[in-house]
Amino acid sequence: MSDNIFLANRQKFFDKMEDGSLLVIFAGEPPLKRGDELYAFSPQRNFYYLTGITSTSLILLLAKKDKEQTAMLFLERADDVTAKWDGAVLSKEEATGISGIEKFKFIDEFHRHLQRMLFRDEYKTVYLDLEHRYWNAKRTPDVKFAGELREKYPVINIIDAYPMLAELRLIKGCGEIDKIQKAVDLTRDGVELMMKNCKPGMREYEVEAYFDFAIKKGGASGFAFKTIAAGGKNATILHYLNNDQIINDGDLLLLDLGAQYQQYSADISRTFPVNGKFSERQKQIYNIVLEANERVIAAIKPGAPYADLNKIVKDWYAEELARIGLIEKAEDVDKYYYHGVSHSLGLETHDISRGLAEGCLKEGMALTVEPGLYIEEEGIGVRIEDDVLVTAEGCKVLSAAIPKTVEDIERVMGS
Repeated sequence: MSDNIFLANRQKFFDKMEDGSLLVIFAGEPPLKRGDELYAFSPQRNFYYLTGITSTSLILLLAKKDKEQTAMLFLERADDVTAKWDGAVLSKEEATGISGIEKFKFIDEFHRHLQRMLFRDEYKTVYLDLEHRYWNAKRTPDVKFAGELREKYPVINIIDAYPMLAELRLIKGCGEIDKIQKAVDLTRDGVELMMKNCKPGMREYEVEAYFDFAIKKGGASGFAFKTIAAGGKNATILHYLNNDQIINDGDLLLLDLGAQYQQYSADISRTFPVNGKFSERQKQIYNIVLEANERVIAAIKPGAPYADLNKIVKDWYAEELARIGLIEKAEDVDKYYYHGVSHSLGLETHDISRGLAEGCLKEGMALTVEPGLYIEEEGIGVRIEDDVLVTAEGCKVLSAAIPKTVEDIERVMGS
């Protein structure tokens, strides 16, 4: 097997399962874009967490009974005609090499096999990933299947596996951390190339293109999310995505971006002067944000309350923004800083993290630290975001090599 982290992930879930229970989880399908064109496929992240497989349509079945644990994958049947158009489907040998699973059936055998396990083998509980966070969200294959299962087997006990998987995914294993670090390193290459090639008069998307080139050349599997490259006043819009305006001499350019490596994400923000030199006002605001970033990082350690991280930022801003005359009262901070400072990071850029907001940090958590200040009336938006791993001793900044101080940024841009 090329990577055993998925075997370890399955064992963690097996340990949580009741005896006499099954887990069914679907890989998902790419949505239709138009005509006969599909959107690029992204595997259901909990399916990937347990298998490492990125193919569409597959089904994972875990069974636990009488201390015996079994993992089975349901694969697509090979089709020579389809293979000529879309490529060969995943073979058993390939699936074993990725996931470590050695038992297989085909998708068209799934219902009959499940029926036999529920009726003959008398499994009483079925775990399903029933994440459905928005009322009008399109139903996932897992949610649809829950309705079918309840109709056909009304006495079966259905348990939502999503909270269990969310808890497991909060703590990253060594292999997962390695993948996040690789995504961060690729992101660093892209950010530095953007800094070195940025010039007044370019359009935001021209600078963005340097990032695309660098991470693809380095072997990224994709983007963690749509890149934000926001010049001047655009940087005060948190989710600015147009990236089509001219960046002018004297502007700051705010980047929020990340490479994805084997489905694991980086999430980095850097802000730098388009002409390579910070003005005194830009430097003043930038260093206030930088100090907030460093103060939060210094507070990260096992046992630290997660909610305290944002309080550190707001308390610092209340003091500093009053000192420079931007605000009069502490509550006025919200005018210039209107998002949280951190979120969990992993298989999703905003990784699932139930309970984290009210809880404390634990060793193995991967977090962002991303204070910002957005002064619309001055056309200044600054965000500085690092990716951080909680360690036994405190934390490790995975993105420490990405230029962050005024001096380092000006040096890189001057090169």
